[in-house]
Amino acid sequence: MNLTGSFARWATALAACAATLRAHAALPTVPAPAAEAAPALGASGLLQAGLGMVLVLGLIFLCAWLARRFGLPRFGGSAPVKVVGSTMVGQRERVVLVEVGDTWLVLGVTASQVNALHSLPAQPLPAASAPLAAQGGSAKAMDLFAQKLRDSLGIQPKPGA
Repeated sequence: MNLTGSFARWATALAACAATLRAHAALPTVPAPAAEAAPALGASGLLQAGLGMVLVLGLIFLCAWLARRFGLPRFGGSAPVKVVGSTMVGQRERVVLVEVGDTWLVLGVTASQVNALHSLPAQPLPAASAPLAAQGGSAKAMDLFAQKLRDSLGIQPKPGA
């Protein structure tokens, strides 16, 4: 195939396209409807958009706070390292009990370092650390709370109650 034959085909195709465009230009056209002017954005529209934006931002911050407060679920099965418990011992110091395999590590955690304080074999958790609802004691917890509240307010329980 030579260059002249290829050029001739391109020229023929271009001439056909030009003829088609001239034919379409000669056809009568229907005038396009006039575009309506965009409605003016008033104070109510701005207020509605602003409140919607504040609502969306509030939901984003609420979801972030909930994720930080309760932690995000971990996917992929059980983790090899599990925090059993922790307690604050100062402004920025805490003691953390971590389970690694069948060993518990007692760690001292500060803002700048982590120290291993002690290690011991893993043990079953005491019943006091299990949630009250899991023990079927939610009613007992409510009674205990009600009693503590009465004691703090100085209210005597009614007889028969």
